[in-house]
Amino acid sequence: MTEDYEFLTDILDETQVSTTEETLTEHSGDWATLSEWITPEPVEPAVVVYPETTAEVAAVLEAATERDIPVTPYAAGTSLEGNPVPSHGGISMNLTKMNAVLDVRPEDFQIDVEPGVMGPDIVEAAGKHGLFFPPLPSSGDISTIGGMIANAASGMQTVKYGEVADWVLELEVVLADGSVITTGSKAPKTSAGYNLRDLFVGSEGTLGIVTRATLELAGRPAQIRGGRAIFETLDDATAAVTDVVTAGVDVAKIELMDTQSARISNAYTGADLPDTPMVFLEFHADHSIEEEIEFCRSVIESHGPLAFETAGEEEMDKLWEARKELAYALSEYDPDLQPLHAGDVTVPISEYGPTIEYAKTQANETGLLVPCFGHAGDGNVHYAVLVDPEDDAEVERGKEVYAALVDRAIAVGGTATGEHGVGRGKREYLVDEHGEDTVEAMRAIKRALDPTDTLNPGKIFPETTTGERVREHTETT
Repeated sequence: MTEDYEFLTDILDETQVSTTEETLTEHSGDWATLSEWITPEPVEPAVVVYPETTAEVAAVLEAATERDIPVTPYAAGTSLEGNPVPSHGGISMNLTKMNAVLDVRPEDFQIDVEPGVMGPDIVEAAGKHGLFFPPLPSSGDISTIGGMIANAASGMQTVKYGEVADWVLELEVVLADGSVITTGSKAPKTSAGYNLRDLFVGSEGTLGIVTRATLELAGRPAQIRGGRAIFETLDDATAAVTDVVTAGVDVAKIELMDTQSARISNAYTGADLPDTPMVFLEFHADHSIEEEIEFCRSVIESHGPLAFETAGEEEMDKLWEARKELAYALSEYDPDLQPLHAGDVTVPISEYGPTIEYAKTQANETGLLVPCFGHAGDGNVHYAVLVDPEDDAEVERGKEVYAALVDRAIAVGGTATGEHGVGRGKREYLVDEHGEDTVEAMRAIKRALDPTDTLNPGKIFPETTTGERVREHTETT
């Protein structure tokens, strides 16, 4: 460790500070930076620290800011936009040792957790009281709650329960200067002052580091049933999804899987999914669940499905597993092809079908595979553009297809990223989506809370793609 970082062992125990090459390499990447032809040469941090308390986080940040040393928060490393990857070296702050479930208050439907708590820990702690955390993302079993909050994550059940952000009541946050603030309230509602809680949700660690969160829980539904609708065409499947949502069917999950996605999932998991477009559904209720299923069936049958099947919870788990494994399956499907980047656009539900159709048109015109799937009920289109990494021309075509889908989503009133965050991967779309004046307002907030750009520099803002920093009084173009 160089002299510049010796101050860290005055704050932390030596076992909480690491400069081993293995550790530095691990913290120079996440799931988005695994492909060398997509991202620049990884930037390693100079040192990785493992704080165990809020006081230690505050002390490290205060000292780093005084020395103009960048600090990049890091947890499970499962993000998909390079969100926790250092852009300017410095300190990587790994929060996984802050992994305690601090309190469960079943009478208030609340749980207090540290940022390094994993999804299964929340499931277990809440489940002891007949409760659950509804917005847990599909990757929740390998992700931390701190990362979910930082990236404004959501998942399959968003169509019924909303995003992680909707279930965050209160946050303890450490600012760049070491100040510790509390935002939000443990009350079910508050209108006292600015809503700073929601400011930090989705800020990707660029405004502050969350060290404690109070989350809302819900009672586990008494009845859970699943279903699957099989269609002859993709247009029929997407039209059925739109009608289910607009008709007001109370679904907890409604997921699309196109023909290519089904083939890829079968090859990876050994499942026997039909080689045709499908819509997976799940229903949650405390009573009369069969009535809701029949309502859904009546809506879907107007689109001529080949089949509409229902199943119990255990049988549906096997089907959902095939859907959840797609992220891994895409990389393993063909040894000569790799997915460029994880697509994550979200559009108004009326544009869901046209967006899928546009993706397939792009695929046909370029000769590339573009499997589409995702959280159909909230308009979230996940897609992958598969290319031969050794074929530069094909890689460029793939990037053009990927960008065209993002551009179209923004043009119809959607977003470049529904749940993965901006990180490094979506910076160039921020102005197109929000407008320059809005992005400048974001910069003003960043400079006010972190004038030295200590926290996770190189993320979110478009000018950071060329190495610029968002500092106080810095002019941007």
